[in-house]
Amino acid sequence: MAHYKAADSKREQFRRYLEKSGVLDTLTKVLVALYEEPEKPTSALDFLKHHLGAATPENPEIELLRLELAEMKEKYEATVEENKKLKAKLAQYEPPQEEKRAE
Repeated sequence: MAHYKAADSKREQFRRYLEKSGVLDTLTKVLVALYEEPEKPTSALDFLKHHLGAATPENPEIELLRLELAEMKEKYEATVEENKKLKAKLAQYEPPQEEKRAE
């Protein structure tokens, strides 16, 4: 009988641990989302993996890459804008293509 209570106590401790860490809430939310899907996915396991994977904390390296990507996008946009301005400026000094051919 003592063995039964020890196992039951361990289960209860584990349940409280899962509840404290937010695992039960997260699992419940994902399962409810699956339940509320109008068209059930072919693989429930893939659905769970996808939705649980989105809830995992970000890797610091991934965040650095996102920041770098945002910086590169800004630089790209600035370069495209500068290119447009330079082309417009160049067009002022170059004769139109038709005049070049006539010469």
